[in-house]
Amino acid sequence: MTRRDSILRELGLAPLWRLRECAGQDTQGDMLPAAAAPAGILPSPVVAQAPVQGARAQHIAALGWDELKEAVSACRDCRLCEQRKQAVLGVGDTEADWLFVGEGPGAEEDERGEPFVGQAGKLLDAMLAAIDLKRGKQVYIGNVVKCRPPGNRTPEAEETAACFPFLQRQIELIRPKLIVALGKPAAETLLGAEVKVGAARGRRFDYRGIPLIVTYHPAYLLRNLTDKAKAWEDLCFARSTMADQPGDN
Repeated sequence: MTRRDSILRELGLAPLWRLRECAGQDTQGDMLPAAAAPAGILPSPVVAQAPVQGARAQHIAALGWDELKEAVSACRDCRLCEQRKQAVLGVGDTEADWLFVGEGPGAEEDERGEPFVGQAGKLLDAMLAAIDLKRGKQVYIGNVVKCRPPGNRTPEAEETAACFPFLQRQIELIRPKLIVALGKPAAETLLGAEVKVGAARGRRFDYRGIPLIVTYHPAYLLRNLTDKAKAWEDLCFARSTMADQPGDN
């Protein structure tokens, strides 16, 4: 048994993931033709929302990594700061090719100050390993909001808006070749439009010139095991999209 087979079996997806590898894509990793795309997908990519304006956003847009971390830790611009133990900026290679963006910190992330360290984080690490990636090595992981929403609820619009300039600056500093949006809140924030994950899968979107792929959040996959096979297809699509980027080996 290969290392990858062992990983997929641990995820409960072997042999299904292996047998369906890159299903629905050609060997070049091109998108499905519009006629074959799932219902509800627009024929053209959704364009990312315009940069948030205002003096605060302009200030954040000029920060380096050290200043950005300090600004996130000191932020009091939405209600999420009231119950947090610590803000969670992100983790990984600050010059990464791959950027994975989730929704927000959970209880364990709030305790440890690092994103995706609970059960969903373990699943994400296994998903990365399945396509030969590793946390911190050409991979950066972050969230839309940097403080834990009470009860792990979905962040509200004003909370997302307050945090978005931080995420924008992270993307500008990292300059990734590919962004993977994990779940609906991340996809909607980055694309500035309503998104249904099931309909957005298999499409190559655009965030200010950077290809963006939409897939399920690992926490969702823990509750909906049958969709893990779809997540594997999304990872195959992301891998083929990365292979198409200039300068990638």
